Amino acid sequence: MYQLIVFLPLAAAILAGLFGRRIGDRGAQVVTCGAVGIAALLSWVALYRVGFQGQVAVVPLFTWIDSGEFEVMWQLRIDQLTAVMLVVVNTVSALVHIYSVGYMSHDTSIPRFMAYLSLFTFAMLMLVTADNFVQMYFGWEGVGLASYLLIGFWYKRPSANAAAIKAFVVNRVGDFGFALGIMAIFLVYGSVDFQTVFNATPQMAGQTFTFLSWEVDIVTTITLLLFIGACGKSAQLGLHTWLPDAMEGPTPVSALIHAATMVTAGVFMVARCSPMFEYAPFTLAVVAAVGASTAFFAATIGLVQNDIKRVIAYSTCSQLGYMFFAAGVSAYPIAIFHLFTHAFFKALLFLGAGSVIHAVGGEQDMRKMGGLWPHIKVTAVLMWIGSLALAGVPFFAGYYSKDAVLEAAFAAGSGVGDYAFTLGLGAALLTAFYSWRLLFMTFNGTPRADHHVMEHVHESPQVMLIPLYLLAAGALFAGIAFVGPMVGENWTAFWGQSILIREDLHKAMAEAHHVPLWVKLAPVVAGILGILLAWQMYIRRPDLPGALARMHDGLYKFLLNKWYFDELYDYVLVRPAMWIGRLFWKGGDQKIIDGFGPDGISAGVIGLARRAVRLQTGYLYHYAFAMLIGIFVLVTLYFYTMGH
Repeated sequence: MYQLIVFLPLAAAILAGLFGRRIGDRGAQVVTCGAVGIAALLSWVALYRVGFQGQVAVVPLFTWIDSGEFEVMWQLRIDQLTAVMLVVVNTVSALVHIYSVGYMSHDTSIPRFMAYLSLFTFAMLMLVTADNFVQMYFGWEGVGLASYLLIGFWYKRPSANAAAIKAFVVNRVGDFGFALGIMAIFLVYGSVDFQTVFNATPQMAGQTFTFLSWEVDIVTTITLLLFIGACGKSAQLGLHTWLPDAMEGPTPVSALIHAATMVTAGVFMVARCSPMFEYAPFTLAVVAAVGASTAFFAATIGLVQNDIKRVIAYSTCSQLGYMFFAAGVSAYPIAIFHLFTHAFFKALLFLGAGSVIHAVGGEQDMRKMGGLWPHIKVTAVLMWIGSLALAGVPFFAGYYSKDAVLEAAFAAGSGVGDYAFTLGLGAALLTAFYSWRLLFMTFNGTPRADHHVMEHVHESPQVMLIPLYLLAAGALFAGIAFVGPMVGENWTAFWGQSILIREDLHKAMAEAHHVPLWVKLAPVVAGILGILLAWQMYIRRPDLPGALARMHDGLYKFLLNKWYFDELYDYVLVRPAMWIGRLFWKGGDQKIIDGFGPDGISAGVIGLARRAVRLQTGYLYHYAFAMLIGIFVLVTLYFYTMGH
């Protein structure tokens, strides 16, 4: 069963990609949707078997690398953490596949698109089922490659090509840190197998090595390197700049990559490596601080974005920050629980945004929408459900997971925990505000779209709405159904040995259930205040946002330009790199290497040939004169030689 879950999407990708012309558009859709749909159903069976019955399994496939002391097995690790990720990845992917049948119906490259989706799903499944770090790295790079293909799917658009390259390059920065971490693990532990490394970590704790005359803690260094990789994949502060630009891809890609799969890889990796991170308190503090800063930073940018997909993209960035600061206070089950619920309501919002874009003929600017409620009521209701879950309104999925994250941060009782709780609470207020700003600007008020566009606004077909219904069910019930097993007081019964928490040192998981009442109510109050503030500014006083933007022009431009991170990187990194590259190209390559090498030699030959050509005048007396000169020289040399 587990082999089918993992390899069915690969088989579908191969069939659709290589034989797409033979089986046609419909054949490619049936093959990919069917394969990933079966994998999704089997994933739920796996979750029941592993999560609730404890039937953990390791499925060996073959020996992958055997070189001296370096041996890597290819085997599937099916434990509770993997089972949860299988459900998330395959469920969202299957629904995105089905949604794409309608959304991409007019595209000219349907088999290629469906093949890319299935290939991405396979790479993500490889990542979450890995039993060693090298196998995880294979999946890690696989999702990077597939995301490049998907973001740049419309390759005739320069903006899509630029976004794909940017995502690929920025992720390479994080992946370099991740690769160094894996190399360090093999150097220190002599193995890359998870269980071997995790079992040896307690003995490795506290040991140091010398680096540039400094004594550096081994486990802290390794975990920091691994976390750099997580920052790239999960778009944390500093390596987040690729995420908004990735909205250039088709909307189903945004839902797949930025809701449930690629961007959650970093959170999953930190949870998987909890037996190492638990022995690196400094790294955990860094994880919590970066996560909390990202949660607030991304929420501030989401306040002023006008592209409907970019608002949701920054929301994803912010929610990933919540997951990381939960992991940073050693509440890994809560981080994964938020990942689980977030997948449903964020995929719902992305696909709902796609339904809106589909209805208004491809327009993504919310300033050109408005008044769409009477025309696309089903989409509007479904996006309201997703937004209620995102804002943490009681009894929706986000209420259970987001509150648990903030309660864990407060319960940590540390300085970094308090920092995370404060910024997380502020982000909760901002999240509710920008979510309802999106809803009000899109569905309420007077229509701002062109009259011709409004005449053709229509609800999406059922093939696009059915996935939204199922995701809405997840946004409604995933929290209440799984909060007890995943993060209740008896959470260890569900997670088993897949997550390690040193409860003698890190009490956030245990104490989160006993925080004061005001801590439990604070996120709900913040969410309601954010909703009311959005209503005041976009329904009751629609003139207010413009007035505030003019009054605080500097702050507005600062947020609108995303804290100027792109401009900063361009000035500090891109321009110097371009200058150095041009210097080596013009000076080193062209002047020195080519100048003294092939270009110089060929130029010399050409020069000599041109001089030789001048001797060929075509006049007989020139040739006779040359012959006489030659005879004279030869006779002179002869007599000179004879004389000596």
